[in-house]
Amino acid sequence: MPLTTRISHLASIFFVLLITAGVTSATTTTKAKPKHAQLSSAHTSSHQHSSKHSTKTAAVAHSHGQHGIDEDRTVAIQSALIREHYLTGEPTGVWDEASKEAMLRYQSTNGWQTKITPDSRALIKLGLGPDHKGLLNPETANIPSPHELGVDSETQPGGAADQQ
Repeated sequence: MPLTTRISHLASIFFVLLITAGVTSATTTTKAKPKHAQLSSAHTSSHQHSSKHSTKTAAVAHSHGQHGIDEDRTVAIQSALIREHYLTGEPTGVWDEASKEAMLRYQSTNGWQTKITPDSRALIKLGLGPDHKGLLNPETANIPSPHELGVDSETQPGGAADQQ
């Protein structure tokens, strides 16, 4: 096959690929916009000034999950951290900086994450894990063993005796 024929074939293939890429790009940019983007420009411009404020307010009003640790739970956590020598003094029931720092040290010592306190694994290892009394089938529930949690004491989290 002569060189000019090869070059023209390669140029044809390149041109077809280029056209295909252009059509694909044009197809993706002309898809229908979501409903919220179909607002009129007048409505959008008047809404832009209040959108930051209303979004923040809405996020606060509709936030989910636990927002703090109640006083009884804090006393239990502080007592466990005092028992394990990560916190000194008496439990106050207030989740203060000293409590957070003690929990961070405890979690770090055990090789767990230190961004969120308290970590569920730390609570379980401190003996403050979930109560399994209300389970319908506790013997078949997927509950981590003390070994999986790194508990090396004679008792399991929650105070249950270790059966050997």
